[in-house]
Amino acid sequence: MERITSRANPLMTHIRKLASSRSYRAKSGEYLGDGTKLLEEALTWGAAVTTVVYTVAVQLPPLPPEIRAVEVPEDVMKSISPMEAPQGALFLAKQPDTALPEKLSGSRYLVLEGVQDPGNVGTILRTADAFEADGLILLEGCADLYNPKTVRASMGAVFRRSAWSGTLAELLPLLKAAQLPLLGAALRDDTTDVREVDLTRAAMLIGSEGRGLSEAALAACDGTIRIPMGARCESLNAAVAAATLLWEGYRQCAPGR
Repeated sequence: MERITSRANPLMTHIRKLASSRSYRAKSGEYLGDGTKLLEEALTWGAAVTTVVYTVAVQLPPLPPEIRAVEVPEDVMKSISPMEAPQGALFLAKQPDTALPEKLSGSRYLVLEGVQDPGNVGTILRTADAFEADGLILLEGCADLYNPKTVRASMGAVFRRSAWSGTLAELLPLLKAAQLPLLGAALRDDTTDVREVDLTRAAMLIGSEGRGLSEAALAACDGTIRIPMGARCESLNAAVAAATLLWEGYRQCAPGR
Protein backbone atom coordinates (compact mmCIF):
# COMPACT_ATOMS: atom_id res chain seq x y z
CA MET A 1 0.00 0.00 0.00
CA GLU A 2 1.16 3.51 -0.82
CA ARG A 3 0.11 6.86 0.59
CA ILE A 4 0.21 10.10 -1.42
CA THR A 5 -0.60 13.43 0.18
CA SER A 6 0.37 15.92 -2.54
CA ARG A 7 -2.12 17.13 -5.14
CA ALA A 8 0.84 17.81 -7.42
CA ASN A 9 1.99 14.19 -7.42
CA PRO A 10 2.35 12.89 -11.02
CA LEU A 11 -0.32 10.23 -10.46
CA MET A 12 -2.80 12.83 -9.23
CA THR A 13 -2.05 15.03 -12.24
CA HIS A 14 -2.49 12.02 -14.53
CA ILE A 15 -5.90 11.25 -12.99
CA ARG A 16 -7.14 14.82 -13.43
CA LYS A 17 -6.15 14.71 -17.09
CA LEU A 18 -7.91 11.38 -17.56
CA ALA A 19 -11.04 12.89 -16.06
CA SER A 20 -11.05 15.98 -18.26
CA SER A 21 -9.47 15.18 -21.63
CA ARG A 22 -10.67 12.75 -24.30
CA SER A 23 -7.47 13.15 -26.29
CA TYR A 24 -5.38 12.45 -23.20
CA ARG A 25 -7.35 9.28 -22.49
CA ALA A 26 -6.81 8.12 -26.05
CA LYS A 27 -3.10 8.95 -25.95
CA SER A 28 -2.51 7.24 -22.61
CA GLY A 29 -4.76 4.27 -23.35
CA GLU A 30 -6.34 4.50 -19.91
CA TYR A 31 -9.64 5.60 -18.45
CA LEU A 32 -11.08 6.47 -15.06
CA GLY A 33 -13.88 4.91 -13.02
CA ASP A 34 -15.25 5.98 -9.65
CA GLY A 35 -16.81 4.23 -6.69
CA THR A 36 -16.41 0.84 -5.07
CA LYS A 37 -19.51 -0.59 -6.78
CA LEU A 38 -18.12 0.16 -10.22
CA LEU A 39 -14.72 -1.15 -9.11
CA GLU A 40 -16.34 -4.43 -8.08
CA GLU A 41 -18.00 -4.68 -11.49
CA ALA A 42 -14.69 -3.97 -13.23
CA LEU A 43 -12.92 -6.70 -11.26
CA THR A 44 -15.76 -9.18 -11.75
CA TRP A 45 -15.85 -8.74 -15.52
CA GLY A 46 -12.12 -8.71 -16.09
CA ALA A 47 -11.45 -5.05 -16.86
CA ALA A 48 -7.73 -4.30 -16.98
CA VAL A 49 -7.60 -2.32 -13.73
CA THR A 50 -4.12 -1.01 -13.03
CA THR A 51 -4.47 1.37 -10.07
CA VAL A 52 -6.92 2.08 -7.27
CA VAL A 53 -6.88 5.36 -5.33
CA TYR A 54 -8.96 5.53 -2.15
CA THR A 55 -9.51 7.30 1.14
CA VAL A 56 -9.04 5.57 4.48
CA ALA A 57 -12.76 5.44 5.28
CA VAL A 58 -13.56 3.35 2.19
CA GLN A 59 -13.68 -0.43 2.30
CA LEU A 60 -12.24 -1.78 -0.93
CA PRO A 61 -13.08 -5.15 -2.46
CA PRO A 62 -10.17 -7.64 -2.49
CA LEU A 63 -7.60 -6.49 -5.03
CA PRO A 64 -5.26 -8.74 -7.03
CA PRO A 65 -1.63 -8.19 -6.00
CA GLU A 66 -0.68 -6.67 -9.35
CA ILE A 67 -3.03 -3.70 -8.87
CA ARG A 68 -1.40 -0.61 -7.41
CA ALA A 69 -3.32 0.64 -4.34
CA VAL A 70 -2.80 4.25 -3.21
CA GLU A 71 -4.35 5.89 -0.17
CA VAL A 72 -4.95 9.65 -0.31
CA PRO A 73 -6.46 12.23 2.08
CA GLU A 74 -10.00 13.39 1.43
CA ASP A 75 -8.88 16.80 0.15
CA VAL A 76 -6.70 15.14 -2.47
CA MET A 77 -9.58 12.86 -3.47
CA LYS A 78 -11.81 15.89 -3.94
CA SER A 79 -9.17 17.47 -6.18
CA ILE A 80 -8.99 14.47 -8.53
CA SER A 81 -12.52 13.05 -8.51
CA PRO A 82 -14.74 13.80 -11.54
CA MET A 83 -17.75 13.78 -9.20
CA GLU A 84 -19.06 16.73 -7.19
CA ALA A 85 -19.52 14.36 -4.25
CA PRO A 86 -16.57 11.91 -4.40
CA GLN A 87 -17.32 8.34 -3.37
CA GLY A 88 -13.87 7.84 -1.87
CA ALA A 89 -12.46 5.49 -4.50
CA LEU A 90 -11.21 5.86 -8.06
CA PHE A 91 -9.64 3.34 -10.35
CA LEU A 92 -7.63 3.44 -13.55
CA ALA A 93 -7.95 0.80 -16.25
CA LYS A 94 -6.50 0.16 -19.68
CA GLN A 95 -8.79 0.88 -22.59
CA PRO A 96 -9.65 -2.15 -24.73
CA ASP A 97 -9.49 -1.90 -28.51
CA THR A 98 -12.69 -0.22 -29.71
CA ALA A 99 -12.02 -0.42 -33.46
CA LEU A 100 -14.81 -2.09 -35.40
CA PRO A 101 -14.38 -5.88 -35.64
CA GLU A 102 -13.54 -7.63 -38.89
CA LYS A 103 -17.08 -9.03 -39.01
CA LEU A 104 -20.36 -8.70 -37.18
CA SER A 105 -21.37 -12.15 -35.98
CA GLY A 106 -24.45 -11.09 -33.97
CA SER A 107 -27.97 -10.28 -35.06
CA ARG A 108 -29.00 -7.09 -33.22
CA TYR A 109 -26.91 -3.94 -32.92
CA LEU A 110 -27.56 -0.38 -31.90
CA VAL A 111 -25.74 2.39 -33.74
CA LEU A 112 -25.44 6.00 -32.53
CA GLU A 113 -24.57 9.09 -34.55
CA GLY A 114 -23.94 12.45 -32.94
CA VAL A 115 -25.14 11.50 -29.44
CA GLN A 116 -22.88 13.86 -27.53
CA ASP A 117 -24.08 13.50 -23.95
CA PRO A 118 -21.87 10.95 -22.12
CA GLY A 119 -24.66 10.18 -19.66
CA ASN A 120 -26.95 9.23 -22.54
CA VAL A 121 -24.29 7.05 -24.17
CA GLY A 122 -23.63 5.25 -20.89
CA THR A 123 -27.34 4.76 -20.26
CA ILE A 124 -27.83 3.41 -23.77
CA LEU A 125 -24.99 0.93 -23.30
CA ARG A 126 -26.56 -0.19 -20.03
CA THR A 127 -29.90 -0.68 -21.82
CA ALA A 128 -28.26 -2.55 -24.70
CA ASP A 129 -26.80 -4.90 -22.12
CA ALA A 130 -30.17 -5.36 -20.40
CA PHE A 131 -31.93 -6.22 -23.65
CA GLU A 132 -29.08 -8.41 -24.92
CA ALA A 133 -28.08 -6.48 -28.01
CA ASP A 134 -24.95 -7.85 -29.61
CA GLY A 135 -23.13 -4.54 -29.39
CA LEU A 136 -23.20 -0.76 -29.48
CA ILE A 137 -21.50 1.11 -32.31
CA LEU A 138 -20.58 4.78 -31.96
CA LEU A 139 -20.24 6.77 -35.16
CA GLU A 140 -19.04 10.31 -35.74
CA GLY A 141 -19.88 12.97 -33.18
CA CYS A 142 -20.63 10.70 -30.22
CA ALA A 143 -19.40 11.14 -26.67
CA ASP A 144 -16.33 9.22 -25.63
CA LEU A 145 -17.15 5.69 -24.52
CA TYR A 146 -14.57 6.10 -21.74
CA ASN A 147 -15.56 9.50 -20.45
CA PRO A 148 -15.96 9.03 -16.66
CA LYS A 149 -19.62 10.05 -16.98
CA THR A 150 -20.21 7.43 -19.66
CA VAL A 151 -18.50 4.74 -17.59
CA ARG A 152 -20.54 5.69 -14.52
CA ALA A 153 -23.87 5.79 -16.38
CA SER A 154 -23.24 2.36 -17.90
CA MET A 155 -23.44 0.82 -14.40
CA GLY A 156 -20.85 -1.81 -15.32
CA ALA A 157 -22.14 -2.57 -18.83
CA VAL A 158 -19.00 -0.98 -20.28
CA PHE A 159 -17.08 -3.96 -18.87
CA ARG A 160 -19.32 -6.71 -20.24
CA ARG A 161 -21.10 -5.52 -23.40
CA SER A 162 -19.26 -5.05 -26.69
CA ALA A 163 -18.95 -1.47 -27.89
CA TRP A 164 -16.97 -0.05 -30.79
CA SER A 165 -16.25 3.28 -32.44
CA GLY A 166 -15.91 3.81 -36.18
CA THR A 167 -17.16 5.66 -39.21
CA LEU A 168 -20.25 5.08 -41.30
CA ALA A 169 -18.02 4.16 -44.24
CA GLU A 170 -16.34 1.47 -42.15
CA LEU A 171 -19.63 0.11 -40.82
CA LEU A 172 -21.60 -0.26 -44.03
CA PRO A 173 -19.56 -3.10 -45.59
CA LEU A 174 -19.68 -4.99 -42.29
CA LEU A 175 -23.47 -4.76 -42.26
CA LYS A 176 -23.68 -5.83 -45.89
CA ALA A 177 -21.45 -8.85 -45.28
CA ALA A 178 -23.56 -9.83 -42.28
CA GLN A 179 -26.80 -9.23 -44.23
CA LEU A 180 -28.06 -6.88 -41.56
CA PRO A 181 -30.29 -3.98 -42.65
CA LEU A 182 -29.52 -0.53 -41.28
CA LEU A 183 -32.74 0.97 -39.95
CA GLY A 184 -32.72 4.62 -38.98
CA ALA A 185 -35.03 6.13 -36.40
CA ALA A 186 -36.55 9.10 -38.21
CA LEU A 187 -39.84 10.92 -38.76
CA ARG A 188 -40.49 10.83 -42.51
CA ASP A 189 -43.53 10.16 -44.68
CA ASP A 190 -42.20 6.73 -45.70
CA THR A 191 -41.21 5.70 -42.17
CA THR A 192 -42.60 2.40 -40.86
CA ASP A 193 -44.05 1.88 -37.40
CA VAL A 194 -41.40 -0.01 -35.40
CA ARG A 195 -44.00 -2.59 -34.38
CA GLU A 196 -44.32 -3.63 -38.02
CA VAL A 197 -40.59 -4.10 -38.66
CA ASP A 198 -38.50 -7.22 -38.08
CA LEU A 199 -35.87 -6.21 -35.53
CA THR A 200 -34.58 -9.71 -34.79
CA ARG A 201 -31.84 -9.13 -37.37
CA ALA A 202 -31.05 -5.45 -37.74
CA ALA A 203 -28.78 -2.56 -36.88
CA MET A 204 -30.87 0.28 -35.47
CA LEU A 205 -29.49 3.79 -35.94
CA ILE A 206 -30.29 6.72 -33.65
CA GLY A 207 -29.16 10.31 -34.07
CA SER A 208 -28.91 13.28 -31.76
CA GLU A 209 -32.02 14.81 -30.22
CA GLY A 210 -31.34 18.21 -31.75
CA ARG A 211 -30.41 17.34 -35.33
CA GLY A 212 -31.48 13.75 -35.79
CA LEU A 213 -29.62 11.67 -38.33
CA SER A 214 -27.35 13.26 -40.90
CA GLU A 215 -28.31 13.18 -44.58
CA ALA A 216 -25.43 10.78 -45.23
CA ALA A 217 -26.69 8.40 -42.57
CA LEU A 218 -30.26 8.57 -43.83
CA ALA A 219 -29.10 7.90 -47.37
CA ALA A 220 -27.24 4.81 -46.19
CA CYS A 221 -30.26 3.36 -44.36
CA ASP A 222 -32.17 0.43 -45.82
CA GLY A 223 -35.30 1.85 -44.23
CA THR A 224 -36.50 4.21 -41.54
CA ILE A 225 -38.56 3.40 -38.48
CA ARG A 226 -40.58 5.47 -36.05
CA ILE A 227 -41.77 5.05 -32.52
CA PRO A 228 -45.48 5.87 -32.30
CA MET A 229 -46.17 8.75 -29.94
CA GLY A 230 -48.60 11.57 -29.33
CA ALA A 231 -49.04 14.08 -32.14
CA ARG A 232 -47.78 16.97 -30.00
CA CYS A 233 -44.39 15.31 -29.47
CA GLU A 234 -41.69 15.64 -32.10
CA SER A 235 -39.00 13.40 -30.64
CA LEU A 236 -37.73 11.44 -27.67
CA ASN A 237 -34.53 11.67 -25.69
CA ALA A 238 -31.94 9.49 -27.43
CA ALA A 239 -31.64 7.14 -24.44
CA VAL A 240 -35.42 6.71 -24.25
CA ALA A 241 -35.68 6.07 -27.99
CA ALA A 242 -32.87 3.54 -27.76
CA ALA A 243 -34.58 1.77 -24.86
CA THR A 244 -37.83 1.51 -26.81
CA LEU A 245 -36.18 0.07 -29.91
CA LEU A 246 -33.98 -2.29 -27.93
CA TRP A 247 -36.95 -3.58 -25.96
CA GLU A 248 -38.98 -4.15 -29.12
CA GLY A 249 -36.14 -6.17 -30.66
CA TYR A 250 -35.76 -8.13 -27.44
CA ARG A 251 -39.50 -8.82 -27.32
CA GLN A 252 -39.58 -9.97 -30.94
CA CYS A 253 -36.78 -12.44 -30.30
CA ALA A 254 -38.89 -14.11 -27.59
CA PRO A 255 -42.53 -13.00 -27.91
CA GLY A 256 -43.44 -14.44 -24.50
CA ARG A 257 -41.28 -11.89 -22.72
